[in-house]
Amino acid sequence: MRVFLASLLFAGALASCAPREQVVAGVTVTPVLVKLSEPAPRGGTLTIQGRYLGGPQTGRVRLGASETGEGGYLFPAASVRSWTDSEIVLTIPADAPTGGSWLFVEVAGKRSTGLPYSVRP
Repeated sequence: MRVFLASLLFAGALASCAPREQVVAGVTVTPVLVKLSEPAPRGGTLTIQGRYLGGPQTGRVRLGASETGEGGYLFPAASVRSWTDSEIVLTIPADAPTGGSWLFVEVAGKRSTGLPYSVRP
């Protein structure tokens, strides 16, 4: 019986150390961008890799913003192909601004770190 109880306690301790998926409600962690795909033209694919990216219900992608994340172009929800906590895949809309600018992801009002990105003409 003691061995059984000890094994249950050990299993519970291991489970408590397992990584958990980021909960978006009450976000306390700043989303972090790690890598963007190569520059693409309008109609092309943009892949954003990072951490704590939330999901399409509470997140949005901003392009053409200043270095501080102000202003810019918000990708419409229809441009999202897939969105997980670590990767977002978008189709670049026909009305997206071309040229170089900053890209940010906002999750439940928290702005990510930014990365430079260019939409090719």
